[in-house]
Amino acid sequence: MSEVAATGISVLLVDDHPIVRQGYRRVLESQGDLHVVAEADNAADAYSAFKAHDPDVVVLDISMPGASGLEAIRNIRARSPRARILVFTMHNEAVLVKAAFGAGASGFVTKSSEPSAVVHAIRSVARGERAMSDDIAHILAEDSLSPTGSALDQLGEREIEILRQFAGGATTEQIATHLNLSVKTVQNYHYLIKTKTGARTDAQLVRLAATCGLTRI
Repeated sequence: MSEVAATGISVLLVDDHPIVRQGYRRVLESQGDLHVVAEADNAADAYSAFKAHDPDVVVLDISMPGASGLEAIRNIRARSPRARILVFTMHNEAVLVKAAFGAGASGFVTKSSEPSAVVHAIRSVARGERAMSDDIAHILAEDSLSPTGSALDQLGEREIEILRQFAGGATTEQIATHLNLSVKTVQNYHYLIKTKTGARTDAQLVRLAATCGLTRI
């Protein structure tokens, strides 16, 4: 990665909505020290862009077609354990926030935040600090005080991602393709997810995912 102090902060923007990327490219580049070196609209292209440009900070959404931002975080961090990744998304569910940090994200900011909060978070992440918007910090604090926690707390990041895709209507074959897994491996994950959550049917899994904010029914 480049020396932040000497050259400013290079940023990779990852979002499947072009208007969001365009808007925040203007916001970031108006700061003087933030430079958008590449954009991507899906997890696979995000990984390729990261390899090609080695940005100081990756700013990405969780929800994208195919593999989500969670998978992008996993892949990028597997290639570069020191990669600094800021999640920038409309989602504020505790289970997704914890999954993102578990996968290796350095920060989490919601799209309801002021642009100045996003800029501050990028600079914090570039310095190696953890960053969260105020609403996310509040949600995590509330979640930590819950006596029961979430039914999904026993799931790992890969299991959360598979459940999210399954609840969103993806088939086993489609999930296997999105995540570069065998169909058998996805089926095994499916069984483990049911076992860990206590869900007896696929319909119960979908309702559970919707309750926890992974999908909408």
